[in-house]
Amino acid sequence: MSWLDRVRNAVPFLQKKETPDNLWHKCAGCGTMLFTKEYEDNQSVCPKCQHHGRIGSDARFDQIFDSGLYTPLPGPQVREDPLKFRDSKRYADRIKAARTKTGESDALINAVGRIEGYKAVVGVQDFAFMGGSMGLAVGAAFIAGIEAAIAEHCPYIIFTAAGGARMQEGILSLMQMPKTTVGIQKLREAGLPYIVVMTDPTTGGVTASYAMLGDVQIAEPGALIGFAGQRVIESTIREKLPEGFQRAEYLLAHGMIDMVVHRHKLRAELARLISYLCPGRAAA
Repeated sequence: MSWLDRVRNAVPFLQKKETPDNLWHKCAGCGTMLFTKEYEDNQSVCPKCQHHGRIGSDARFDQIFDSGLYTPLPGPQVREDPLKFRDSKRYADRIKAARTKTGESDALINAVGRIEGYKAVVGVQDFAFMGGSMGLAVGAAFIAGIEAAIAEHCPYIIFTAAGGARMQEGILSLMQMPKTTVGIQKLREAGLPYIVVMTDPTTGGVTASYAMLGDVQIAEPGALIGFAGQRVIESTIREKLPEGFQRAEYLLAHGMIDMVVHRHKLRAELARLISYLCPGRAAA
């Protein structure tokens, strides 16, 4: 045995300290490595490039409602897996996995609270729950949010984030498009505002229904908004589309939406809109 082996064997090596997996966050926009705590404290917005990350319902409610105080509304009970659908996995197993991952019952969660003193019912779609896809549960939750807004006599604000209809529910998912449209009409008949905030991404049947029917259309910076994907459109019309034509800024420049609002300014902007659209109701 060489002297190097004897010295190496005599030295007690310390155990390697493991670094938590969630200590760092890599920005999807610029690739900068950020401390997760600092990133979340900045409302999941990259301080370098201002890329707006995707967030769930809890984080969104904490950011929007005064002092993070709100009351979640119970999710409606619907028939699960009505078609007994199965692809590489059973649909029932996919729902169970999504619930374990997000801690939510489905992709759309409603809550009631105050935004700078103004009461509002807010619905948030979570892209982490099966891509925010629209099925029976999302349609029922949307109508429940509308009905709660009518009962509270306040606006309904929806934060959309979806890949479209939920394919595992077939035609039943597509039926949610006219269903939600009728719900919006009921809200308007009650004389209450319907405000849409489109986040990244808002696509498919959600864009083709309630995401584009707001009294005011807002989008977060850089949000992908559209019906079909860019490659599908280009292969259909056989033309090259402009760079970024499905991003929020392009849609604003071409009159598809009303404003693009940074996440840090969104709560104040929503309060301002509510004060305009409900002038008879002073903030508490």
